[in-house]
Amino acid sequence: MVDARPEVRPAPRLRVIFLGPPGAGKGTQAARLAAWGKVPRVSTGDMLREAIAAGTDLGRQVGPLMEKGSLVPDELLIGIIQERLLGKDCRNGYILDGFPRTLRQAQGFETMVGGDLTEEMLVFDVEVPRSELLRRLSGRRWCPTCQSTYHVDNKPPRADMLCDREGAQLIQREDDKEVAVARRLAEYDERTAPLIDYYRGRSRFFRVNGYRPPDAVFQELTRIAEGRA
Repeated sequence: MVDARPEVRPAPRLRVIFLGPPGAGKGTQAARLAAWGKVPRVSTGDMLREAIAAGTDLGRQVGPLMEKGSLVPDELLIGIIQERLLGKDCRNGYILDGFPRTLRQAQGFETMVGGDLTEEMLVFDVEVPRSELLRRLSGRRWCPTCQSTYHVDNKPPRADMLCDREGAQLIQREDDKEVAVARRLAEYDERTAPLIDYYRGRSRFFRVNGYRPPDAVFQELTRIAEGRA
């Protein structure tokens, strides 16, 4: 007797890299896409901020750098990502948010995963006008107690400049002040933008207009991930 039941196939791996300047909305979209694809979001920013809050050796190394808006050394980030991707929850894929940011990190990552990424790695380059990036970044506020983030326009706290969870006074981090924002965007142009050319021939590369409502951006990302774009 022939078994007429449909063949059960494993879900395809979803491996994604988000490129784009600071303030482009990569973190928001990476979190949504990870939940949609049932894979972990691997955020270097979150990992480093948690280490700083916990006072670990890593936190003490990177805390002064992040406070000034400086980049964390490539070797350190490559090691952090390599260790994280060994986790069982990454076996069926992952969403990388904040890594790689330099050509050296990209090359280290390619070595880490065993070479050519063309067949299965999706790379989304999220584009937003520079004036909008400045508005988004300079409006950010941060809770030093629980690491929650807010925005004076897009996500204000319920009480004026107080964290909804902790009641702590919100602050503007040094790297979100106007001078530091301009420096971060210049660093992106110099160090991270070259990754666009690097990944265009090594992956399924897509430019995404991030200057739209978040739901519209997310719908485009899921269409691409499903192969419907």
